[in-house]
Amino acid sequence: MAAEFKEILYSEDGPVGTITLNRPDDGNMFTETMCHEIRDCIEMIRRETRTRVVVLTGAGDRFFCIGGRKDGMEKTKLYAGVLPTLEMYEAIDRLQKPVIASVNGFAVGGGNVLQMVCDVTIAKESAVFRQVGPMMGSFDAGYGTWYLEDLVGKKRAKEIWFANPKISAVEARDMGLINRVAPDDQLAEKTREFALEIADRGAFALASIKGAFNARHGGVSGLSRVTHDLLLSQYLGTDEANELGASFAERRKPDPEKFGH
Repeated sequence: MAAEFKEILYSEDGPVGTITLNRPDDGNMFTETMCHEIRDCIEMIRRETRTRVVVLTGAGDRFFCIGGRKDGMEKTKLYAGVLPTLEMYEAIDRLQKPVIASVNGFAVGGGNVLQMVCDVTIAKESAVFRQVGPMMGSFDAGYGTWYLEDLVGKKRAKEIWFANPKISAVEARDMGLINRVAPDDQLAEKTREFALEIADRGAFALASIKGAFNARHGGVSGLSRVTHDLLLSQYLGTDEANELGASFAERRKPDPEKFGH
């Protein structure tokens, strides 16, 4: 299946769906349009069972993503004037399918945060990771701090934000910022191997594990991903739920003997 978007590409190959940030002439920087398209694409993926793993990567061989363009929006401090990055991050978190970031170049600023929000990351050897907000008049006090602290520890996370070092792919792997490193000319191949390895696992089990991880930061939303999305659908098929539904519809007292064991 293919879908038409302006600033991303989407394709499917067996159980793997691939979202490609498609603004290589501008560092694959996300815009208001791209943020909404990634969210919309993920919502589309959520509604089908063909794919079991999603890969997120950048077009070209130089940039994964080097942040976001904040121009072109309404001149207001209200919602219309805010780059909708959170909608993009939240969509990745909410998706029950694992999302792999395949970092094909520079992952800087919001681009580094974007790969952190993905469930796992593989990068080519020449990839570079960096946070530059305090150097250029910006910051990400949320996903960019909490998720980074979880990955590399508080002291190192603060150093990354305060001193803004350039981090190689190997350094990123060794500190826990990413999972795997691939030779530059094998990134696509190794990414697919990684995706197919995960796709062979139980889809419901993976959704449950992802929901459990996300419940920590997600508050009531995170907990609901487990209790509502995973547990409620299972409960609705039980003898207990069927008997309670039938007794309510028939305006009679339920029979606990029909609840099952």
